[in-house]
Amino acid sequence: MSHGLFVPLEYHTPGLDDFRYPGTFGVSWMDKPFWQAIIATVIVIGLWLWLSHSMKVVPGKRQVFAEYCYNFIRNSLVRDIIGTGYRRWLPYLVALFSFILVNNWFGELFIFMFPTFSHVGYVYGMALVSWVVYIAAGIQAKGPLKFFKNSILPPDVPVALWILIIPLEILSNFITRPVTLALRLFVNMFAGHLIILIFLVGGGYLLTYAGNPLYNVTGVVSIIFSVALFGLELFVGFLQAYVFTVLSAQYVSTSISAEH
Repeated sequence: MSHGLFVPLEYHTPGLDDFRYPGTFGVSWMDKPFWQAIIATVIVIGLWLWLSHSMKVVPGKRQVFAEYCYNFIRNSLVRDIIGTGYRRWLPYLVALFSFILVNNWFGELFIFMFPTFSHVGYVYGMALVSWVVYIAAGIQAKGPLKFFKNSILPPDVPVALWILIIPLEILSNFITRPVTLALRLFVNMFAGHLIILIFLVGGGYLLTYAGNPLYNVTGVVSIIFSVALFGLELFVGFLQAYVFTVLSAQYVSTSISAEH
């Protein structure tokens, strides 16, 4: 490609290849996202063990921070949504929010620079766990027969509509629900990381481009803007962890409610 077209052959446009990593120990699936998920698990367990250690009547700064985080998740994400009986599901939802948040914020940490859930397989895994919890909650609250009956056939539906309602309820409760839960998180993490890559790679290229000062200025602006995007992605990572946990709690709520 000629110099006049402004894009040399060595320039690499960010794309799907930037989301692929080689495996380790000869195992393809033991790639960077896999190890990040392992590290996030260790971080979440270690963090909550540390925060909950040696609780006192008069709290110190660590305990105040721990209680604030715990109360935020308990009150905003669990108790207000599930209502009576929320304590049974609180440990799972606290762990869920913490795990997703840490993995999302890996995308803004310079050691990692990659959000784990921009790989759709890990998102489907999390959605599958929440889907299993949703079914388990309903079976525990109502028994398997009543739960599945109410899930595929809401009460008081006329017999003439059964042929239409039953397939729609199966699709909504057992197929669409986990898929949409997963895709919402995946799309946001994937798109956010790709946009940051575009501004960083493009900005770095323009910044080092010789022969046109205007490109260099544009590169500086792109790099500065990418720093602002890092701040935005921190918020998006938090928001997506919040939304995923809220929806998981909502699924448990509908599963155990008397009307469902």
